[in-house]
Amino acid sequence: MKEKSDSNESLKKKLGGSHTTIVGDRLGKKVLKTISLNSEIKKIIPSFIKVKGKGVSGGSLNCKIMRADDRGNLRLLISQGTTTQEIRLVTTAGDKKAGERIRNNINQALLIDK
Repeated sequence: MKEKSDSNESLKKKLGGSHTTIVGDRLGKKVLKTISLNSEIKKIIPSFIKVKGKGVSGGSLNCKIMRADDRGNLRLLISQGTTTQEIRLVTTAGDKKAGERIRNNINQALLIDK
């Protein structure tokens, strides 16, 4: 039970920005909790939610971490059905190479947490 409370506290400390709704509800927040446990993630900043056309709501949750930018920061794309959200991941990395290493670590953590 302690691990669950640690992940909740870690996410609360690192979650920032003006948008607090996360695509995928519980599963989306579980993804962010897993990411927040990485000590090299400083801030998680959700962006606005985009909806493309009319379609079936719901469906499976898909996550994709985009390549690191020149400063080593990452973008996470979460989508479910016709709904998509971009989430900025501010890292401790100083360059693209270190950001890619962090991206690989997060991808491994997300695979294990399934």
